[in-house]
Amino acid sequence: LSRRAVEALGRLREQHRFMKGLFAWIGYPQVAVPYRREQRYAGHTKWNYWRLWNFALEGITSFTAAPLKLASYLGLVTALVAFAYAAIIVYKTLLFGEAVRGYPSLMVVVLFLGGVQLITIGILGEYIGRMFDETKNRPLYLVQEYRPSDEARAVSEVPGSAARSQEL
Repeated sequence: LSRRAVEALGRLREQHRFMKGLFAWIGYPQVAVPYRREQRYAGHTKWNYWRLWNFALEGITSFTAAPLKLASYLGLVTALVAFAYAAIIVYKTLLFGEAVRGYPSLMVVVLFLGGVQLITIGILGEYIGRMFDETKNRPLYLVQEYRPSDEARAVSEVPGSAARSQEL
């Protein structure tokens, strides 16, 4: 890592650091270094499928709120399916009569309320995801280089311009 990249990583005050994602997040140029890995001489890897799965979940939850949005979308789909199912039940009842008393209406109510609950959980998840992003306290920008324009340089060289700019 370059000194600039290390300093950028040092500015991130996160407790759970998913370093593979943070290396990409800082946005500095990356270069692949090809190498040939020698065969392991002793022991076995400690990475099994369960640990790899947990590692993947750590990466997903560290850099996106998409799983939280999934609850909203799933709830919306469930509620729409409940409405469609209710329409089918009304249609069948009017055409053929009732097959089983109470079951269709109970299913519609359960599906609809389940969809509404999932939508509500998704909305709460959106707020929690935004709070999660804010608590990470990541910098908004990482500036590679600051080059002021000629006008900005001229203003900064005028005596008393710093005091005037603070007043504005």
